[in-house]
Amino acid sequence: MTSTVSAYADKIKEMSMLSLLCSCFHKQPHPNLLYQYGDLEVKGLNKRTSGQSFEVILKDPDQSGDKTEPNFLPSPPKREVSLEELQKRLEAAEERRKSQEALVLKQLAKKREHVQEVLYKAREENNNFSRKTEEQLIQKMEASKENREAHLNALKQRLQKKEVHAAEVRRNKEGQAELSG
Repeated sequence: MTSTVSAYADKIKEMSMLSLLCSCFHKQPHPNLLYQYGDLEVKGLNKRTSGQSFEVILKDPDQSGDKTEPNFLPSPPKREVSLEELQKRLEAAEERRKSQEALVLKQLAKKREHVQEVLYKAREENNNFSRKTEEQLIQKMEASKENREAHLNALKQRLQKKEVHAAEVRRNKEGQAELSG
């Protein structure tokens, strides 16, 4: 009894509610056919907890039992295209192609001009930087030269003062030696 109940429970989980009800009323199993219209059949395949998959079958009109004419819309009548009209279309396409090509060339020329401007500006900035750096270096060298000359002049003046002082000290010593001796 428990095996029968568990089998029915498993069957209920696998079947949709509609097929469960149909199986109660009909003795033969449901063929899983959900929808049929003309040449189209829709069958339900595996039903799982994650979802259900369907199979859509299109029958070949020759094999189907219906000999009725399908309801297709008639295609619009094809109009004859003259040689002049074809020539006009070709000329218009050629003009579009040429204008597109001219536009692309114009854009490329603009980009090239922009690149040249950027390169010119970069060269100019580099030259300015080099010139300023050179001027600063020259100024530093001149300042260093002036400082060196000033330092040498200061040393010469100190040396002269020492010589003057030494000469004075010698004179004083000689004057004292003459007086004492």
